[in-house]
Formats: sequence, structure tokens, C-alpha cells
Amino acid sequence: MRVLWLSPWMRTLSRVHVEALRDAGHDCLLITSDQHYEKMRPLPYERVLDPRPKDPRTIAPLLRTVREVRAWRPSVVVVELVWDPRWLMLARLAPMVHLVHDDAPHDETELRPAWQRRLFSGFSNRAKRVIAFSDYVAKQLPYPASVVPLTSDVREQDLPPFAEDRRDFVLYGRMSPYKNVPVALKAWEKHLLSGQHKGDRLILLGDGPLDVSEQDLPPRCEWRRERYSYAEVLPVLGRAKGSVVHYRQASQSGVQLLSMQLGVTPIVSDSGGLPEFQPPGEPGIGVDDVDGLADAFAALSDPDAANRRGEASRQHFERTYSAGLVGGKLAEVLAHAAV
Repeated sequence: MRVLWLSPWMRTLSRVHVEALRDAGHDCLLITSDQHYEKMRPLPYERVLDPRPKDPRTIAPLLRTVREVRAWRPSVVVVELVWDPRWLMLARLAPMVHLVHDDAPHDETELRPAWQRRLFSGFSNRAKRVIAFSDYVAKQLPYPASVVPLTSDVREQDLPPFAEDRRDFVLYGRMSPYKNVPVALKAWEKHLLSGQHKGDRLILLGDGPLDVSEQDLPPRCEWRRERYSYAEVLPVLGRAKGSVVHYRQASQSGVQLLSMQLGVTPIVSDSGGLPEFQPPGEPGIGVDDVDGLADAFAALSDPDAANRRGEASRQHFERTYSAGLVGGKLAEVLAHAAV
């Protein structure tokens, strides 16, 4: 197949998908932008556009790309989080498959303008196939969707060596209200007072709208409040004893998958963590269960337990969510929609 992939925002994840398809023998062209916080040099299969509709300087590069893609004659076009209506010119060049990440915003900070929501719904209504990354989201959608497991947006060759000497707990990502950070901080404080603390820190890694001051942080807790590249994140998260993904709303969490890929046990809530993503024997904890979350910190404080459970998480990722496996399932769905 000749797969045209349109993904102005999810550049790192779309690269992983495209490379998995290329490894399987398919020809791919990725149309993306530099909006992702991870800044990268374009690869040979990428065309990087500026997706600002109101800037007339962006029109000529877009039209050149449309002409190039039309001559290339794609078999199928994948649309992933496209909000620029001008990109419809690209989406109409072949049968369309729409990738839907979430069925609804996680909280008020993720609510899109009405015109963007209509555009997004229009892609799904016109698509020959819709893909969701979990059974949970597929069941919430008002139209049928094929389920392809989500994978990590970090390539295996970019991972640090597997950590043996584990320390600290990490809460990584954009600090939005649904991330449930206040409950995590209360649980951490309770863990410090439990007598089972073994010198670890709780590290909050990322920026966002969360309204928590430095003075509100408990002891042995630090908030590194800025955006980080993966080169900066991976050494910190990769050596952690546990990854706090204890969200208030159900989420197909890339952090959850990246944690498992690194051999770090994700600590999830029963309403935020999708059971289908979790490793066996790692159930969710009540979303407001401070005691339960503190107990999870205590259990993973033991280095042997952190290593053993982290390795089980890593194996679960490889069996279920590795890029090669996901690429094969993705290719099957695209083939049914292709010319």
C-alpha cells in the first residue's frame, strides 16, 4: 500500500506507526507539523507544514504538498487529530481512515471550539473506517470502530538501558486537572509518615495549568515545571520504581505505555486507568483512595518488588503493544479501506 498519514500534532507517535508500516513493506508519506513539543529534523518520508489557517504564507507550501501527494497516488489516507480545514484537500486524495484517540475531552482544559468539533465529527462520518486505540473508547463512540492497540511514541532504539538501580516515583506529563495530582500529593505525604519510606522522591515532571504552588508540595517532592524532551525524560522515568498515572478520567495514556515499555510499573486509578492496558496483577486503585495509593508507594518502595513488577510490565508491553505488533494490526485495517 501507499499510505498517506496526516498528523499535525501526534508527530512522534505517527512516526512510530509509519516506520512500523514501512518495516512491513508499505510505502508511506507523513504530513505533519512542528507543533509537537519534541522538536525533530524532518525524515525523508515526512513533509512538515505550518497548520495555521489564517496565515497566507502557509498556503503555497500546502498546495505544493497537495500536488506532490496527488502525483504519488496514495492507496489510503490516515487522518489523526487534524483541525485545519484546508487539509481536507489531502484527506480526499484516497479512501480515508480516521484515528480517534479519545471519545471526549478529559477536562475543561481540553475542550475544543465548536467548529473544530464539527470538523472532527465530519472526518469520522466520511471515513471508510474509524480506528480507536481501546475497546473502552470504541464502545463510547456513536459509530462502529475497529480497535488497534496503542503503542508508545518512543522507538525501541531510543530507549535507555534497562535500569537495575531503581529510585523515586515519577508523575510525568502535562499537569491538567484530570491528572488527579492533589490526591497523589496527599498519598505521598501519608507514605512519608508511614514508616515505609525508603528515601525516594516524588518527581512531578511537566508543565500545565495545574494550580499548585511550591509551598503546597509535601517533603521529598519536587515539581520540575517545564516541557522536556524525551532525551531528558527517559533517564528519569526509566529508573523510577513506579509511574503515577492515577487519573480521574479514563485515558488511553501514552505515559502508561511508555512506563511499561521502560520496565516501570504504572500506578493507575480504577476510573482513569483502562483495565485492558494494565499488566496482569496490577489492578486500579480508587480515584480518591489516598490510603490505597500510599500503600502502592510502600509496596513498590522495595527495590526487588519494583524490579520484578517492572519486568512484568515490560513483558506485557512487548506482548501486547509493541510497534511491530501494532503495525501489523493497523495494516490489516488499512488494507480493507485502501483502493
